Amino acid sequence: MSDTIFSKIIRREIPADIVYENDEVLAFRDLNPQAPVHVLFIPKKPLATLNDATLADEALLGNLLLAVADYAKQEGFAERGYRAVINCNEDGGQTVFHLHVHLLAGRRLSWPPG
Repeated sequence: MSDTIFSKIIRREIPADIVYENDEVLAFRDLNPQAPVHVLFIPKKPLATLNDATLADEALLGNLLLAVADYAKQEGFAERGYRAVINCNEDGGQTVFHLHVHLLAGRRLSWPPG
């Protein structure tokens, strides 16, 4: 996997508005928010896409999704609702090739997304 902007954020080489962190996951506000709350959750282990995850990453993927839910509860919008999105590859809308979950909240979200 190539070095990405997310890898540089993990290493603190470039600044980010970090809002959540545990041993395996880092989360920061998106620079181009699509909702009042738009936070990106990334595994600290580099995985380019969801397709690159293996059974060995099962616990990491669970930790990633639980971090999203934990943050939503912590910030008080879990009950009202939020969306967690993983884009995979170019046609799926992925632009940074380091697996990440978009957490969107703070307004009613429509479906389909686009």
